[in-house]
Amino acid sequence: MSIQSSLEVRIQEAQKSDSDYSKLIAQIGSGKTPELRISDSGVIFCKNRLWVPVFGDLRQEILYESHHSGYTVHPGSGKMYADMKLLFWWPGMKKDVAEFVSRCEACQLVKAEHQRPGGLLQSLPIPEWKWEEVTMDFAMGFPRSRQGHDAIWVVVDRLTKSAHFLPIRQTDSVDRLAQIYVKEIVRLHGVPRVIVSDRDGRLTSRLWKGEQVQFKVQHT
Repeated sequence: MSIQSSLEVRIQEAQKSDSDYSKLIAQIGSGKTPELRISDSGVIFCKNRLWVPVFGDLRQEILYESHHSGYTVHPGSGKMYADMKLLFWWPGMKKDVAEFVSRCEACQLVKAEHQRPGGLLQSLPIPEWKWEEVTMDFAMGFPRSRQGHDAIWVVVDRLTKSAHFLPIRQTDSVDRLAQIYVKEIVRLHGVPRVIVSDRDGRLTSRLWKGEQVQFKVQHT
């Protein structure tokens, strides 16, 4: 994880616009907070980590980007905090990370799949092989990313509960979704025998049914 130069500049500008800036400068000058320091350009650090002020809503932006990074998509709160604390600091950051992850709809879908109890209403047989049967769902309503993604396609292996989080656009056609599925799932795990979904319109469209016939996939 690294800080983009544009973000670093925005953090520096936000620091000097924040109401706590002068208070922290005074504390640093008095020696009351030895963990804090100020650079020659007036930027405040906490043990070499950039202080991210409340001003400018940068904290939420950093939380979002850290959770949706292309390298560590949807890490848990522990992993996410460990990565963030290498670069950033603000009071209560660990709590903010935990709350952000707990509100992530895509993460909750996978968590629910892991915790789903057995019973008459969920009496699907246990698959014999991993990625033989998958469940899938769509998590919508995310802020639009730089790549234009505003939704997450969650695909979970029923046997191992391992998951893929595929960034998509809500406007993606079924053709495009099929391409993404082949590239990100079929390429790695082969064609599943069974797909379990909530019968989302995109999954029951003619084109998706055509893909199912082509791959001989059962949709439930």
